[in-house]
Amino acid sequence: MTYRAPLNELRFALRVHGRLDQVLSLPAADGLDSDTADAVLEEAARFAEEMIAPTNRTGDLHGARLSDGRVQTHPDLARAFDEYRQAGWPGLRAPAEYGGQGLPAVVAAACEEMWCAGNLALSLLPMLTLGAAEAILNHGSDAQKQLYLPKMSAGIWSGTMNLTEPQAGSDLAQVAARAVPKDNGAYAVSGQKIFITWGDHELAENIVHLVLARLPDAPPGVKGISLFIVPKYLVNGDGSLGERNGVAAVGLEHKLGIHASPTCVMQFDEAEGYLVGEAGKGLAYMFTMMNHARLGVGIEGHAVAERAYQAALAYAQERVQSRSIGGQSSTPVAIIRHPDVRRMLLVQKATLAAQRALYMRAAAALDLAHGAADDDVRRSAQAELNFLIPIVKAWCTDNGTLLTNLAVQVFGGMGYIEETGVAQYVRDVRITAIYEGTNGIQALDLIGRKTAADEGRAARMLLDDGRGAADGLRKAGAAELADSLTRALDAAEASVAQIVRAMAAEPEAAAAASHAYLHQMACTLGAVALAREYAAAEAEIFGETFVRARRQITEGYFAYVLPQIHTYAAQVLHGSAAVLAAQEVWAV
Repeated sequence: MTYRAPLNELRFALRVHGRLDQVLSLPAADGLDSDTADAVLEEAARFAEEMIAPTNRTGDLHGARLSDGRVQTHPDLARAFDEYRQAGWPGLRAPAEYGGQGLPAVVAAACEEMWCAGNLALSLLPMLTLGAAEAILNHGSDAQKQLYLPKMSAGIWSGTMNLTEPQAGSDLAQVAARAVPKDNGAYAVSGQKIFITWGDHELAENIVHLVLARLPDAPPGVKGISLFIVPKYLVNGDGSLGERNGVAAVGLEHKLGIHASPTCVMQFDEAEGYLVGEAGKGLAYMFTMMNHARLGVGIEGHAVAERAYQAALAYAQERVQSRSIGGQSSTPVAIIRHPDVRRMLLVQKATLAAQRALYMRAAAALDLAHGAADDDVRRSAQAELNFLIPIVKAWCTDNGTLLTNLAVQVFGGMGYIEETGVAQYVRDVRITAIYEGTNGIQALDLIGRKTAADEGRAARMLLDDGRGAADGLRKAGAAELADSLTRALDAAEASVAQIVRAMAAEPEAAAAASHAYLHQMACTLGAVALAREYAAAEAEIFGETFVRARRQITEGYFAYVLPQIHTYAAQVLHGSAAVLAAQEVWAV
């Protein structure tokens, strides 16, 4: 199915939510202006449409295979990744001192949306490489940085994160892999890791595995976990490749989706590894890159839903079925003329707009938190980022499943048939709500570290900012929308207070309400974002048609998406008791 990068919407979101002008004024963005950023977006769009998107269906039909000890991917994907590497895309936000371009996170995020929409399974390869490189950059020795980062930044070598084991899923305190000191100062790493995305392949010269393991004298629990670099091929001092290390893929998982991505069972048999940083701090080191990683996964869920929406819209415009319910003619019409189809498309479009706004807002906060010269600006941006990350990760990926299912529903029976291709989006996007911390874990993070820990101050800061957006709606002549947003903000403030109280008095009750709280806050902040769009869409800049469309999107969101917050608010205030009392239902 044809994919068209939503360039105009990305440009608009960068300006309104990504605070592009402010980000470009940071010292780290020296030499980058808005014209250059726009040129990067245009070229990324072309590459996504022409080089990546055509591999999506091929990768699904001809998934990765393990044969004679080698992981094989379809040649189309290998060619696309080689073109991606030669074009310099792997280094887009990699550090400039190691050969990357060091572009702001908000510009990179816009590009990543297009690449994830093009082929989610393929996009995971560079995303994980950047995550591994970020861990080495922040915690590795100077020698490790010099040895690994230039080739990882160039995409010549790829990277992985080896956390999960058969007995240790989200509970990494159960990690059992061992690292025994060797005479040469390295470590012999042994154990098995599962669910390792792109754990083995032939698309890069070497694979740099980051592995969580325990030293022989390590204490139990998370304090006994260390982080090790374990390359597929040993690396000589001059950067050339040596002999094969004792690590191999011994199996590939048979997955619901993302078939082009080899999800490997990795076996480490006294593989040579190198300690990163200090012993016992491995899990803490991995968490330093969680904001980027979870932001990236939120973008993945959003991007797949965007592509599914485009397919549904095209089908609805072409598929002729039944007469118009509001007309006199018996001639069949395109199904987009039918109100319920329009409802499904509007919900998709409006939710996508809100999601894009929130991930752009988070990416800009990431840039400001790291690069602003003013301490207050940095602190405020960090607080905003911390609060938004679990929301972006969980809401965009939960909605990924919801919106791709709506796309299938627009297709009707044809959507259930694999040949039309839209079912792939449902299968592919489903993983995004699970990996990089399940969405239940994101909700617990939001109620605990991100709300109760500061007594709701960060949450209220964002809600207070939302009241300014409501005032903007009134000034733009949208009083009814402003009143709806004000009611939503009032309900959100009541839920913040309830979560803070419950976490202090009855944490299990707060946990039972955490999913509803996350979705209420996300839905409300999405409305705040679209309220900003309503006021910011200027005809002299974007054109009358674009402005009318943005305002209709906001109106659609307020009509069909925002009302959900009242259900979520009721669950936060009154739903926990039913969950905690459910003792007998399992036996019936």
